[in-house]
Amino acid sequence: MKTWIATVTLLSSLVFAPQAMAGEGGSCHFHGNTPVPEGVVKDCAEQRRASLVKTGKLDTSWTAAKQDAIELVDGKKGKEWKVRYSNPAAADKAKQTLFIFFSHSGNFIAANFTGQ
Repeated sequence: MKTWIATVTLLSSLVFAPQAMAGEGGSCHFHGNTPVPEGVVKDCAEQRRASLVKTGKLDTSWTAAKQDAIELVDGKKGKEWKVRYSNPAAADKAKQTLFIFFSHSGNFIAANFTGQ
């Protein structure tokens, strides 16, 4: 009986584990308060930008946008990473600069065109 329970438990964990890991940008979700290096934030910003294009929240012209700057700024809840992209091909001139914000520990906070 114990062997049967152990087998069922093992098989269940193998079947349902991939669903728990599913999701776009899942590799950029961090636990704890340990600050992440700038390189990790750059990679996570690239993933987030691609995800925003894929889901239709950003125009496809943003696929070719270049990352201009990354800096650590003072946010409402402490230090935040602020990543800036430029897209001269954007139709709306007021929306040629995209800002993506991450917590100091690397988790996505927001994306906008205001930088606020």
